[in-house]
Amino acid sequence: MHAPTETLTFPFARRETFHPPPENAELRHKCPIVKVKLFDDSESWLLTKRKDCCAALAAPQLSADRRHAAYPEIHEGGGKAKAQTPTFVNLDDPAHAEQRGMLEAWFTPQAAEKMRPMMRRVVEANLDELVGKHGEHTREPVDFVQEFAGLVPPQVIYHLLGIPEEDIPALSRDSEVRTSTARDAAQSSNRNLQAYMEQFVKGRIESPSPKDDLVSHLVAGPYKQGKLSLEEIVNLAFLVLVAGNAALINSIALGVVTLHLHAGQRDELKEDPKLAKDVVLELTRYNTTSALNSRRAVNEDVEIGGQSMRKGDKLICSVQSADRDEEHFAHPDRFDIHRRVEPKDVLGFGWGPHRCQGEWLSRVELEEVFAVLYQRLPDLKLAVPVESLEYTPATQNMGVTAMPVVW
Repeated sequence: MHAPTETLTFPFARRETFHPPPENAELRHKCPIVKVKLFDDSESWLLTKRKDCCAALAAPQLSADRRHAAYPEIHEGGGKAKAQTPTFVNLDDPAHAEQRGMLEAWFTPQAAEKMRPMMRRVVEANLDELVGKHGEHTREPVDFVQEFAGLVPPQVIYHLLGIPEEDIPALSRDSEVRTSTARDAAQSSNRNLQAYMEQFVKGRIESPSPKDDLVSHLVAGPYKQGKLSLEEIVNLAFLVLVAGNAALINSIALGVVTLHLHAGQRDELKEDPKLAKDVVLELTRYNTTSALNSRRAVNEDVEIGGQSMRKGDKLICSVQSADRDEEHFAHPDRFDIHRRVEPKDVLGFGWGPHRCQGEWLSRVELEEVFAVLYQRLPDLKLAVPVESLEYTPATQNMGVTAMPVVW
């Protein structure tokens, strides 16, 4: 292995639209475990191979607690979260397992399947509104992110939480909800939405008849048992609301871009919408939309991939690089909906005890989007070249912020 001649600065910047930074592959081939410099001039280990990322994310010697002095922040805003009470995604076991367990019943594969009809209704309703507003065919560009991709994920979560139907349209257009991640929840400044959630939870606590939604479940169980306070339920509900929205919105938008660039495979999906499951599996691997969230503090001396790491070291797993690892995926830079992989192979959802709890909900939701989208809008296409789309900043998670389309 040949270490770079100078310390690289992380996060790496994408050079072309939404393709991964070239440093990922270079390090994976030449020096898969390397020290990188962060914005505050501190250094962190960076892992770029899948096997090393899996080993690290499963290692009990590493901590996901953001309050840990060695937890690697990758931008200035992240420092604010260290002073806040962390959500369970940034807790270690047993506290992490306890809070995660309170939500688990709503995020199993079986629970996600049970919610599939609701997700289909949300997708169809938004497409109906889109067509009702712009017509069955339009040559006037429509912003796909603003008018479809950005609306579906929060609406699904509002239904899951039990938010009244009449409140959902306005709430689902909240800009912070649409751009946040699980790790942003602790530093949110969205006081209006938090106040709304607090009143909603109070209403569920005072309701004489429990309802079949996630918040009612938390009230009837952990709250009544004295395991959760009102504030903690509000925080959990807010976490569920914002946790995966940015990644899902970007997955929908980037999915349309990717299929636009691979028209033959898009046409296969049009002909057979049952391919949506395979399409989503490959899209989540090819477009790792949560590329920067797998970070850890080294809590005890440990060896990973033959490299010794000391207590107090910082560590980042480049799951985006891992999802393109040639040792695990044949021709990894090729988009192929017929690729034979398992859901667990995709590290964009993480690995180990902190693997994304909402994975199955996300998969089913994306499957419903891509099963229906091209049936309802078979002529959907980009109105501008791929290079002209508005993307997220080059050192942030991949995403599209504005996407003109016609159909």
